[in-house]
Amino acid sequence: MKSGFVCLAGLPNAGKSTLINSMVGEKVAIVSWRPQTTRDNILGILTTEEYQMVFIDTPGIHVARNNLGKYMMTAVNTSIKNADVIVYVIDAAKGVTEEDEKFLSDFSQKMNVIAALNKSDSVVRETIFKGLEKLNEIKNIKSVVPISAKQGDNLDTLKEEILKFLPEGEMLYTDDMFTDKPLKFMAAEYIREKAFYLLDKEVPYGIGVEVRKFERREGKPIWDIYADIIVEKPSHKAIVIGKKGEMIKRIASGARQDIEELLGEKVFLEVYVKVKEDWRDSDYLMKELGYDIKNLK
Repeated sequence: MKSGFVCLAGLPNAGKSTLINSMVGEKVAIVSWRPQTTRDNILGILTTEEYQMVFIDTPGIHVARNNLGKYMMTAVNTSIKNADVIVYVIDAAKGVTEEDEKFLSDFSQKMNVIAALNKSDSVVRETIFKGLEKLNEIKNIKSVVPISAKQGDNLDTLKEEILKFLPEGEMLYTDDMFTDKPLKFMAAEYIREKAFYLLDKEVPYGIGVEVRKFERREGKPIWDIYADIIVEKPSHKAIVIGKKGEMIKRIASGARQDIEELLGEKVFLEVYVKVKEDWRDSDYLMKELGYDIKNLK
């Protein structure tokens, strides 16, 4: 039996969250086209008779501009430190950037690093070959694998490469788990995902979600969930609510459907909007929303 931690690292929008969902076969991480959708380290657990791969989806590597950004980068560094294998994900359409090369050169000298050239289904072969050629020039990378996380292309090959570097040992989690995150956390993430999809411009980046109530009705297959969408400006509150409340209804409706699928039961979801100015730079308010840097180990 082999088991170990596999850190998925890379620049924003490289496709890490799509990859972890495809590898595990469950929706453990929310996905959008916007950079910095992922804010936490999220575990996705794949268990077979031969191995247990514990994937860690991390925030995109970026220059932090506020306390939330610092939290996100601390999450990345913590995951890298605790990993047995790093799968560094690159967007093939954007090519191998200087940031990609620096990360790979630095970490491949001291850790097991596999480069995954993602979104291979969306570019021509010549672009793929150029990316592979550039990556193969970087010393000490254990392997380079072209993949499509969205289509599931070449993921078995990626798993085989990862398996080569996992240590022998017993399972780290029970075989019925596919993530370590509680259901309440997942519900908050689903609400935030819908807000990221539906809202324009800079508004989504200043959004947080706090679930105030998450309870199953006694004797009934119905969950009561009350949540607040936190924004930084009164003008953003008006945008999230929308004309005659249409936007908040769309966010809640989409999130409710996903939460019902997660729980397998009916959900009564109430979503409100609150203003907490500059919460992304407040350690106290960040902690209230679950972004506590002391919990990153």
